[in-house]
Amino acid sequence: MRTGTAGGVGPPRRLKVEIRIRRGKLLDASEYRRILGHWVTGVAVVTARAPDGHRCGLTANAVTSLSLDPPLVLVCVERNSDTHGCILASGHLAVSMLRQDQERLARRFAASEGGEKFAGIAFREEQTGAPVLEDVLAWVDCRLWRIYEGGDHTIFVAEILAGDAQEGAPLVFYRSGFGRVTP
Repeated sequence: MRTGTAGGVGPPRRLKVEIRIRRGKLLDASEYRRILGHWVTGVAVVTARAPDGHRCGLTANAVTSLSLDPPLVLVCVERNSDTHGCILASGHLAVSMLRQDQERLARRFAASEGGEKFAGIAFREEQTGAPVLEDVLAWVDCRLWRIYEGGDHTIFVAEILAGDAQEGAPLVFYRSGFGRVTP
């Protein structure tokens, strides 16, 4: 009888794993964007409220679900953005996932930092005080759980405290442009 096989007896065999590191030229930024631009992502606005009450936010597509228990979301934010410091100072963030007809909102929050991005925008505060945009496809309100370095970005892992979703189609990002899908 063989050991380490499904239905076998005894401890599983150890697998030898070989890792090869390819040395050579790294991708430049334009090639990186060209290649990874073929991955379709959703579009969200990530917001926070600093301890002094200042609201900040940016458009992001590096957002993903991470864990059910505890409920976690992963959000990557460029370190040199004003929103990055606002999230760190506040210890919380909200993610508002945009509907397919909200490209204008995505572009507004994608604009360079500064100015009042929230002027004339309907939002509310849930548990953390981070602005949750009104009438979006879905939203989550979170407190920071863990923080990791990720190149020129910080990887924020946040615990979801509240959230909701409604029917509709998402705004997506593909090959450096906004798009739409029909579920």
